[in-house]
Amino acid sequence: MSAERRSRPAELDDHDATEIVLFRRVAKIYDLGKVKVEALIDVDIGIQPGEYLAIMGPSGSGKSTLLNLLGCLDRPTDGNYLIDGIDVSELDDDSLSDIRNRKLGFVFQSYNLIPQLTVVENIEVPLYYQGISEKESRQKAESLASRMGLADRMQHRPMELSGGQQQRVAIARALANDPVMILADEPTGNLDTATGNDVLQLMDELHAEGKTLVVVTHDSDVARRSRRIIRMLDGRVESDRSVIDGVEE
Repeated sequence: MSAERRSRPAELDDHDATEIVLFRRVAKIYDLGKVKVEALIDVDIGIQPGEYLAIMGPSGSGKSTLLNLLGCLDRPTDGNYLIDGIDVSELDDDSLSDIRNRKLGFVFQSYNLIPQLTVVENIEVPLYYQGISEKESRQKAESLASRMGLADRMQHRPMELSGGQQQRVAIARALANDPVMILADEPTGNLDTATGNDVLQLMDELHAEGKTLVVVTHDSDVARRSRRIIRMLDGRVESDRSVIDGVEE
């Protein structure tokens, strides 16, 4: 496969306008000198607003690369990626950063909270980059903290919180900029079963409210909470199936 970018595919001009995410023949090739690694090969994916999608696959299947591209943390080598109608395939670093801040929310296995900041201050971080006033930012952060059951922890720092509480802060932070899509990478990976179930219940509630969720997980039980499972293998989409009442169709 050529590493040169193809021209814009004709079908992008006719894609379903309701799709907020559109991959068309997306490839990602890592050039390691004498070796070129095809991490993604001709991936076609569309995601509708309000979908709850899980991405699964063994190590090396391409699911982490797919997440990085979805999150505008990297660019495709080939093909096109549209998010909310914007083709981000060839944007520069500053423009990609702006897309991440305005349209995406991230939830990580390791929480990625800033240890020096309080709960409220961590939630405010995306709002700071949007230039929202201090008063409005604080009000929104406190409201989200309360919603996450953290009303009595607002001035605590991450090390003073349990793992489940830290993940709740991370979810609140992901919601702060009212994103088009929330990307969660193994969101229960560091949590015990009961605490993980609490976090998954929060995600169920977000989905019920119409939020678009994409979860990368190795846990079949977590994936079955979604409404659609994409399985990756050797850089390709192996299967793309609906989930009905916890059963993959």
